[in-house]
Parts: sequence; structure tokens; C-alpha cells
Amino acid sequence: MGEIFHKIASTISNYTGSPVVFIAALFVIIVWASTGPIFHFSDTWQLIINTSTTIVTFLMVFLIQNTQNRDAKAIHLKLDELLRGVKGARTELVDIEDLPDEDLEKLHKEFQHLHTKYEGELVRRGRKIPHKT
Repeated sequence: MGEIFHKIASTISNYTGSPVVFIAALFVIIVWASTGPIFHFSDTWQLIINTSTTIVTFLMVFLIQNTQNRDAKAIHLKLDELLRGVKGARTELVDIEDLPDEDLEKLHKEFQHLHTKYEGELVRRGRKIPHKT
């Protein structure tokens, strides 16, 4: 069931993210808006677009979330493999996303400190460091 859903979600996500589908959606809205005067901007006329967009949005949330979850998992696995393969890397950082927020904040501060330390060394060696905006 999961693999079937993934294939469907991936196909629909790729398709709905295309320029052709965006133009088609824009065309539907233009047609709907142009029919407003014909239907005297009635409640039913408004309900059609409201219901349609609500249904599409509701379904797309699940498809987008599935795609993002898979992408995030793949990136984590790739980074874990890099940590495992680099000599001297701290392998305890594998699965870091499961740590409590307090531990993540401690690590963040540690890496900020390292960044500041090495930024100073690079500046002393004559290399410029791009500043954060």
C-alpha cells in the first residue's frame, strides 16, 4: 500500500508542479471569474470555486507532505553515510534529528562557536568570508 501511494504521490507531485498545470489552473480561474457576471456572482458561483479549491488544497497537503518526508529521509541517510565514511567525523550526530530541542540548541551553539573560531583563522590567512544577511 505504501509503495503504491508513494508512486501515485510522486507522479502527481511532479505533474502538478509543472508549468502546464499551473497555466491550466490559471485558465480555470480566468474562466470561472469571467462567468461571474453571467451567474450574477451568485452564492452557487462562489461555492463552486471555494469547494473546488478546498478539495484540491486538502489533497495536495498530503501529497506534498509525503514528498517532503521522503526527501528529508533521503537527505538524512545521505548525510549519515557521509558521517560514517569520513574519518574523524562524530558518528553520534547520526539521527541528530531525534534529539530534544535543548540538545539541538547546545550543538547549534557549539557549531556557531566553531564557525566564529575558524572564520577568524581564515580572515587571518587573507581569505574573505561571506557575511550572513
